Amino acid sequence: MTVPLPTATTRWRCTLCGNLTRFDVTRSSKVVEYLHLDLAGEPKVEEREVVSETIESVRCRWCNAVDQVELVDRPGAGS
Repeated sequence: MTVPLPTATTRWRCTLCGNLTRFDVTRSSKVVEYLHLDLAGEPKVEEREVVSETIESVRCRWCNAVDQVELVDRPGAGS
C-alpha cells in the first residue's frame, strides 16, 4: 500500500494511535545530481533534481504500526 505525500492542506495521521508527528518513511527516489569534486576528490552535491519518488511504506514511531497512515486535513486548511 502506498501512502500519498502530505500537501499544504493535508497531513499524515496514524489510524491506530492518532500520532500526527513521528513517522519512519521508506522511499525510492530517482535523482539527477550535479557533483563538484574538490582537488582531493571529495564530492559535494551542488544541485539535486528529483525525477521520481515513491513512498514504499510509512511506520508510526509511536506504536510501530506499518502502513496504517491516512491523510487528514490540516487545522485551518479550509479557512
